[in-house]
Amino acid sequence: MSSLTVALLQLRSPGADPERAASEGEEACREAARLGADLALFPEMWQIGYAGGDDPESTRAAYDELATDTDGAFLGHFCALAEELGMAIVVTYLERRKGDPRNAATLIDRRGRKVLTYAKVHTCDFSIEAALEPGSDFPVAELELKDGTVRIGLMICYDREFPESARLLMLGGAEIVLTPNACPLDEDRIGQFRARAFENMVGVAMANYAAFDPPDAGRGGYNGHSVAFSGICFDVSGHLEHKLVEAGESEGIFLAKFDLDALRAYRSHQTWGDAYRKPAVYGPIVADSPAAIFKRSDSRR
Repeated sequence: MSSLTVALLQLRSPGADPERAASEGEEACREAARLGADLALFPEMWQIGYAGGDDPESTRAAYDELATDTDGAFLGHFCALAEELGMAIVVTYLERRKGDPRNAATLIDRRGRKVLTYAKVHTCDFSIEAALEPGSDFPVAELELKDGTVRIGLMICYDREFPESARLLMLGGAEIVLTPNACPLDEDRIGQFRARAFENMVGVAMANYAAFDPPDAGRGGYNGHSVAFSGICFDVSGHLEHKLVEAGESEGIFLAKFDLDALRAYRSHQTWGDAYRKPAVYGPIVADSPAAIFKRSDSRR
């Protein structure tokens, strides 16, 4: 049986401390490997604990100092760790580049190779993420497993609130969509994520930060609830509950096992995904002409 076991690393934010993030992140990855995971998934911008301020200009200056290169020591640390453990890792960080930095995630395979880097497309331009450069595409990559391969796509936090993100990943061939996250996960947001799996017939897994204990509103209103859905919603007997796991609020490592053979069989005959779409009539979806009520002066369309 071909399968993928994803470890959702529901950790507390390390704050703007890359050395602490590397140390605590390594410890979590080692535990995930011990538990039998094929892949470890960090929350959003783990390298700096999604740190930031209220003012975009001061945040931009801080981000310029904290950003890291994709070929720098932080990512290199996790490349070496992935190779040592024989386990893939999705590490998240603030990516240094010409111009503004990006909110990025890199998929490292079990041999320590960087096979996919994704930058958050739907930046929260109404917040400190106005200091970041948005990504420009939704790439998909093939990940080598011990018993085969799987097509992986990434989206980050706010991306999952737009159905176009997961749809583009599905159209690009993704079978599993991995989502680093950093926000309160309520019933509605988890419901959105469930829908992304259902409507695209993809497996989805999301890792969020654990809640602080005691609560610390100044360091982010995180509440855990990392979650995964198989995307397999029906069988011959009828509707299936496709939630694989949902964590509570506390720190922990939570495993989601995806049956890739079952998912591929399901996708080969069911009615969602790209089976019966009518793209010829979808023009307004990509038109750059929002209705007046949706126009925002800070939106970077």
